[in-house]
Amino acid sequence: MFNINNIIFRGQTNAVNPVNAQPQTAARADFTISEDKFESTNPKRYTSEFIIRKLSGQNPEIKKILNEINIPYQINMDELNKTLEGHCTQTQQIAEGLVKNLPFALESKAHLKEIKDAAYLHDIGKVFIPPEILNKNGKLDDREKAIIQKHSQLGYELLKNTSLNPITLNLIKNHHQDAKGSGYPVVNKNFKADLDLQILSIADKYSALTEVRPYKKALTREEALTIIRADVRNGKFNPLIYNALVNYTDNTALTENKINV
Repeated sequence: MFNINNIIFRGQTNAVNPVNAQPQTAARADFTISEDKFESTNPKRYTSEFIIRKLSGQNPEIKKILNEINIPYQINMDELNKTLEGHCTQTQQIAEGLVKNLPFALESKAHLKEIKDAAYLHDIGKVFIPPEILNKNGKLDDREKAIIQKHSQLGYELLKNTSLNPITLNLIKNHHQDAKGSGYPVVNKNFKADLDLQILSIADKYSALTEVRPYKKALTREEALTIIRADVRNGKFNPLIYNALVNYTDNTALTENKINV
């Protein structure tokens, strides 16, 4: 079986009868099909307040989790929308860039659609987290950390009964995990952080490190890469995925410099 952690570092057309042809009707039908397909595969379809309330109301596990961590059931759409438009969209862009900068043998094994969907939706569980904890200007205490760390499980529970691919759901649930299983939620000894998950986890971490948060300043590219390189040395991420991040961010920086010149 292929294991990325074992890699050494370094269309037919139909004829139409002109007499019976109806080109305008056919054009409208094609457009409708295309539009419906887009809507049915776009992860944004799960991010409206109406859908979130509907999905959360159908799964009692969500309120059970909130009761366990002693926070009320609330839908914080303002915070979610800011996260989706900023961090989640950036994570999605970085994850796609990582895939495209992998060696071909790895790129061909990555599930790009599922990774991109998970990248956009990975923090949707934060819609249940109180804003005063999400935006705390200072270090979180143990209770607040425990609450924040439930967001990945809450996101999974919110979306698990939808038509999302199981690969996407697994990525949402475990996007704070790594190859050593040292993240959250808790996993058993058989857990494997596969290629897709390591791509999403690195993209998420790089995005978080390089953006301003209420409790920290934005790190530079070099500072963020240094932190993630330490994770690679500790066995948390595959070095080839890290190399893809270096290449992607280097190319992005070069492009931005050319635009600004």
